[in-house]
Amino acid sequence: MKVLVIGGGGREHALAWKLDGSPKVSKVYVAPGNGGTALNPDFVNVPISDPAELRAWAQNEKISLTVVGPEAPLAAGVVDEFRAHGMRIFGPTKAAAQLESSKAFSKDFMKRHSIPTAAYETFTDPVAAHAFIDKLGAPIVVKADGLAAGKGVVVATTVQEAHDAVDFMLVDNKYGVSHNEGGARVVIEEFLEGEEASFIVLCDGKNVAALATSQDHKRLKDGDLGPNTGGMGAYSPAPVVTADVHARAMREIILPTVRGMEKDGIPYTGFLYAGLMIDAKGHPKTLEFNCRMGDPETQPIMMRLKSDLVDVLAAAVDGKLDQVELQWDRRTALGVVIAAYGYPEAPRKGDAITGLPQDAEDAMVFHAGTELKDGVLRTSGGRVLCVTALADNVKQAQQRAYDVARGIYFDGAQYRRDIGYRAVKQHS
Repeated sequence: MKVLVIGGGGREHALAWKLDGSPKVSKVYVAPGNGGTALNPDFVNVPISDPAELRAWAQNEKISLTVVGPEAPLAAGVVDEFRAHGMRIFGPTKAAAQLESSKAFSKDFMKRHSIPTAAYETFTDPVAAHAFIDKLGAPIVVKADGLAAGKGVVVATTVQEAHDAVDFMLVDNKYGVSHNEGGARVVIEEFLEGEEASFIVLCDGKNVAALATSQDHKRLKDGDLGPNTGGMGAYSPAPVVTADVHARAMREIILPTVRGMEKDGIPYTGFLYAGLMIDAKGHPKTLEFNCRMGDPETQPIMMRLKSDLVDVLAAAVDGKLDQVELQWDRRTALGVVIAAYGYPEAPRKGDAITGLPQDAEDAMVFHAGTELKDGVLRTSGGRVLCVTALADNVKQAQQRAYDVARGIYFDGAQYRRDIGYRAVKQHS
C-alpha cells in the first residue's frame, strides 16, 4: 500500500521511517518532506501544501492511508478535506484542532470539563492585561492565542518581562498571530512548579492508546538556560511519569478530554499531546494541548515502537484502537537536536552539512530543517537534525547519541550537551 505523511520536519521524517519499516507499505510519500526524506530512495517528496490540491493528488495516486504531522495543515482543515472525499486520514478535524490552534478555546474547554490546569484569564485589551500582571506578580506565563510555531509562550520571571511580552504579542502582535475571531489575543496564567513531561496518545474519537512517555528540553542551553525553543532534545521513557502519574493523567486529563470533545459535538481523532506539569506530590496539571506528536519527542518514541505503525494508524482511523496493544522496546531512546547558527531568534540557512553517518539499528539521524540543493545537503531551518540513539539506559543512549553528533558538521551548529540529565541524575 501507499502511505502519505503530511509535513516536512523531524517528526515527519521519523513517522515516514517507521511506516517504511512495515511489510505492508510499498511507497512512502512525504509532503513537502525535507533533505533527509529526499536522500532516502524509499521516499518521494511531494511539493504540495494546499489541502484540496494535496487531496486530489492523493486520490489520483491511490494513497491508502495519510497521517498528518504538523499543526498548520490541521488548522487549515486538511483532515476535513480528505474525509469529505472518503480518504483515510489520521488527524483531528479543523474544529477539534482548536485544542491547539486557540489557547483560549483550550483553556475554556478545560475549565468547562474540570480538567486540571493553571488558573488563567484571556485578554484582547492591553490595559486590562497589564493590570492583571500587576495584580498577580511574577513568575507568570503569557501565551499568544494562535499558532506561533512553538514560540508563543513566555515564562516571565519578572513583572517587567511579562509586560514586555504583552506589548510584543498584543500591542505590536509581533508573531502576526490571530485567534479564530481575528486580531491578537493573549492568555495569561499562573506559573506552575514541577517537572514537565510529554504525554502523547492516539485517539479514534472514543478509544485511547497511550504512547511511550517522553520528556523534552525546551531551553536552548545546558541546564535549561537561554531562550525557549521548539525543543532541543528528548528521551523516552520519562522516569517522572511513574505508574501512578500515568494512571492519574489518563483518568483526570486524557479521558475527560476525549469524552468532553465528544460531548461538545467535536469528536477527537488523531494524536493528542498533553504537556504536563507534575508537582512534587505527583499530581499532573495540563500546561497545553497539541493536536499532533511532539517534535523532538516523536524521534525517540518511534525508535522504541515495536508495533507496526500502519496497523496502529489503520485501527485508529477505523475506530478500533481498543483492539490495539502497543509493543515497546524496553531500551531508552534519546534524541539530540542540532540547531542552526542564530537559532531560535534568527536561524541562518544555507550552510552545507557533512559527516552524516549511515543509518544503524541503534542510531538514526532524523532531518528537520534540511534541503537537498544541487546534490548538496544544506540547512534550511532552525532545528536542523535530531540524532537519536537506543541503548540499555539513559547514560548509554546519551553517549551513543553524542558520539554520532560529534561527527556531523555544518558551520555554526549548536546543540545541548546535557539531554537526559534529569533521568541520569535520578538513576545515579
